[in-house]
Amino acid sequence: MDGGGAMEADPFHNAKEDEHMDAQTFKAGKMKMIQPDSLKDPKLDKLKEQVLLGWINESLKAEHIVVQSVEEDLYDGLVLHHLLARFAGVHLTLEEMALTASAQIRKLEAVLEELDKRLEQQDTKWEVSLIHKKDLLATLHLLVAMVTRFQPEVELPSNVKVQVVVLEVSRTGIQSDVQTEVLTEDRGDNAQEVSDTTDDPMEQLMEMEVKQTMAGVGLQVSDLDQQFSDGVILLLLIGQLEGFFIPLSDFRLTPDSHEHRLHNVSLALSLLADLGLQVSAVQAQDVVSQDVAGTLKVLYALFRKHGG
Repeated sequence: MDGGGAMEADPFHNAKEDEHMDAQTFKAGKMKMIQPDSLKDPKLDKLKEQVLLGWINESLKAEHIVVQSVEEDLYDGLVLHHLLARFAGVHLTLEEMALTASAQIRKLEAVLEELDKRLEQQDTKWEVSLIHKKDLLATLHLLVAMVTRFQPEVELPSNVKVQVVVLEVSRTGIQSDVQTEVLTEDRGDNAQEVSDTTDDPMEQLMEMEVKQTMAGVGLQVSDLDQQFSDGVILLLLIGQLEGFFIPLSDFRLTPDSHEHRLHNVSLALSLLADLGLQVSAVQAQDVVSQDVAGTLKVLYALFRKHGG
């Protein structure tokens, strides 16, 4: 929002600074992380940057409020308060500019309480702490619910989904689940998605079986070579399927270099070898470099054991 917003909060900031990140970083014990590839989805970008941002600015044009980022500009409650007044006619007795964190949280609590009454969501996917921490997923869910309730004539992009990793952290390790989170409903007018990643019939067969098995354990993953190239999701899958607790200090949760990605994948391959799974023909570099055949061979070996 005009006036200079704070830098975007990074939920994994400590992980980038400290390779021995303590589980106390995740105070709630459980959190969701949008996978980076989902953030590149043109449909998500349209929803966020064009439709929702445009809706806010058009709605508040008369009040000369200009929002530049849905992530940066809603955390203090000011914009949400004005939207509540604009569409619900609710004018709360609150300070206009909440400058401290405690004041911002109090303002958000009051505004969200009134919004929740009117949005009538049985299962809200946002809360005060998430909005204040600039959590993109929670903020998008809230804005979509507001548009749907207050201005249903606004056309939202159909069937916008994101892949999220649900992390549950304890002092002894991490358990995970990869889920598809729906942001907007499917209106049935989407073009059929093309999912083939290779022309090799054997690789197509392996990919089909891998995806079917992953769906059977509640996982949805597309672009397999890219999703697994940093080793994080592969480690989380091994932990989930085998019941492992993988210490956070053993791998890089947010790898930001080739060496970190190579370390993660090497650890994953070592764990698979310890499980007696034959992946000796695949090198860690194959997965890191997004080699489709190598990635599928690793996943195929793992999921053959659990696919029944």
